[in-house]
Amino acid sequence: MFEGVVRTMLEFGVAYAALGITFALVFVSLLAPRMDEQAVGAGVGFRLLILPGVAAFWPLFFWRWMRGVTEPPVEKNPHR
Repeated sequence: MFEGVVRTMLEFGVAYAALGITFALVFVSLLAPRMDEQAVGAGVGFRLLILPGVAAFWPLFFWRWMRGVTEPPVEKNPHR
């Protein structure tokens, strides 16, 4: 039973990582300039820098892309 749970968790992790890397490559190459005007004209260094973060948090970026949000949200904190 324990092996089945571990195997399921490992398969989920591999699937999450595979989807994340795939989405991150598409996002960094095509979608980032469309969703954030600050990313227009950004070089390869910037794209490589954001690649791991986009791969890790791909559901958030995917959800934002599906909703059609084109600008990052304005921060609402005491420092703003």
